Amino acid sequence: MMLSFFDQFASPTYMGIPLIAVAIALPWTLYPTPTSRWLNNRVLTLQGWFINRFTQQLLLPLNVGGHKWAVLFTSLMVFLITINMLGLLPYTFTPTTQLSLNMGIAIPLWLATVIIGMRNQPTAALGHLLPEGTPVPLIPVLIIIETISLFIRPLALGVRLTANLTAGHLLIQLIATAAFVLLPIMPTVAILTATVLFLLTLLEVAVAMIQAYVFVLLLSLYLQENV
Repeated sequence: MMLSFFDQFASPTYMGIPLIAVAIALPWTLYPTPTSRWLNNRVLTLQGWFINRFTQQLLLPLNVGGHKWAVLFTSLMVFLITINMLGLLPYTFTPTTQLSLNMGIAIPLWLATVIIGMRNQPTAALGHLLPEGTPVPLIPVLIIIETISLFIRPLALGVRLTANLTAGHLLIQLIATAAFVLLPIMPTVAILTATVLFLLTLLEVAVAMIQAYVFVLLLSLYLQENV
């Protein structure tokens, strides 16, 4: 029984072919294609308004040099939100519950921000490893601590996204199983459990959007330190 709870996180295969690539590529086909008309429909208007507002809020603390990342951050945000939301549907697979995928996104982007900082302003980038006014005996210890914290950043990005989505999916499945088992025995308790399940699903929808936003927001903060 406990093993079956984690079966939903296994990458599905069809005839020996992993379908995670399909799960990653499919969300892009769900978005409407922009048209060259002067007036768009409501879906395109709402999509454009959301992307514009998100881009403005995300790039507000960045200087002009960081605005080059606007397309990348916005695309990543839309991609993560779509995958997280689709993963809440029944009989679907959520690629962002795989730590390998999240680390594959987090490590290259974090490394790009570090390389940009070392190339554009190496003195300031290295200065983050040693706070100003540090006593001389503490300098080696603080450098080691700050270096470790720097390399932990991509791990924290990937683990945070994976852990939040995995915990939410497990909790939904546990409560749904409890409601199904209690229905013939104690219908009243089963109805209350189903109500809790509905509220938890609404919470998971919010978590799916918030975690995608936090992932991109932290990347933008790492970029802000290096541009």
